[in-house]
Amino acid sequence: MAINFYDSIPSLFLLWLKKKQYRIKIKITVHVADFNNEDIIMKIIVTGGAGFIGSNFIFYEMKAHPEDTIICIDSLTYAGNLSTLEPVMKNDHFRFYRTDIRDRDAIYRIFEDEKPDIVVNFAAESHVDRSIENPTIFLETNIIGTSVLMDACRKYGIRRYHQVSTDEVYGDLPLDRPDLFFHEDTPIHTSSPYSTSKASADLLVMAYHRTYGLPVTISRCSNNYGPYQFPEKLIPLMIANALADKPLPVYGEGKNVRDWLYVEDHCKAIDLIIRKAGDGETYNIGGHNEMANIDIVKLICDYLDKPYSLIKHVEDRKGHDQRYAIDPTKIHNDLGWLPETKFADGIKKTIQWYLDNKKWWEDIISGDYMNYYEKMYGNRKVLS
Repeated sequence: MAINFYDSIPSLFLLWLKKKQYRIKIKITVHVADFNNEDIIMKIIVTGGAGFIGSNFIFYEMKAHPEDTIICIDSLTYAGNLSTLEPVMKNDHFRFYRTDIRDRDAIYRIFEDEKPDIVVNFAAESHVDRSIENPTIFLETNIIGTSVLMDACRKYGIRRYHQVSTDEVYGDLPLDRPDLFFHEDTPIHTSSPYSTSKASADLLVMAYHRTYGLPVTISRCSNNYGPYQFPEKLIPLMIANALADKPLPVYGEGKNVRDWLYVEDHCKAIDLIIRKAGDGETYNIGGHNEMANIDIVKLICDYLDKPYSLIKHVEDRKGHDQRYAIDPTKIHNDLGWLPETKFADGIKKTIQWYLDNKKWWEDIISGDYMNYYEKMYGNRKVLS
């Protein structure tokens, strides 16, 4: 908290001159804008909090800032798992609302009742393959849902709205140019309905900031991995299939490169942004861990002592991006953040978590998910 004494200088001067004749009342002015978000107890809405990154963020916040209250909003679609939040459900500083962020009336009621200080929006349809099959739900949730949340922020007031985005809004980089990286000023150049919906939401966030003065920040992260990731994504899918001695489907030659970020490192970065960053800032969050997909699959096989013969190269995804690589220099310079987890350590922790928590993901791999899996991979042409 900053206290400004400049308004008091004339009074102090008079007091010095006439201290025997007059009793002077000194006025102290406190500028609310000088408060730092890390200095006060806050109520934070986390949308998509029953999903992978959202749940990990909730766990991190409740451990790092136990005095704050977390309000989780999640519609519990296929990727939202309420059992993930079981460790915090009975905590007095946690509340859960099963609500779709597109439901304006319900969102407004939550804002009116809870009066949040900060909103962190993780809620999104996020799987590229699903966006290719059905773009509409991505446009509705990722764009319209974002607008509903920001309208609620405008109506009820907020200290900060934070939009969790993706490096995929930048498109991709060539495999033969390892010197190139995504920067915050890299032009948006999307490849899929998913990345287009996220880029649209980012532009909308900045439009609300410029037009309405809404205090916002945006973060764009590289590929996350770690505990509680839904098993349609590469790493948990390969772990689950390898443990069951099932084929490990790899798109094309598997040479596509991603920058892998351990989820807890991502959560720490977002925590710094919402508490210390200036309004209107965008930050790239990357792990400095570039790996080709095929190398990750082989690493998982090695760790689980499974043969490479399980690997099956299948017909490539439409419009498959070649390489993602983030330069996180800005967030390091501004906020002091750097990724702490090397991929070699993070992947071991992740594999071990899936070994220790089989019930969590085995309960998921059933019913509708298996139907989706067969649709995505069962009918693809096997290349090898």
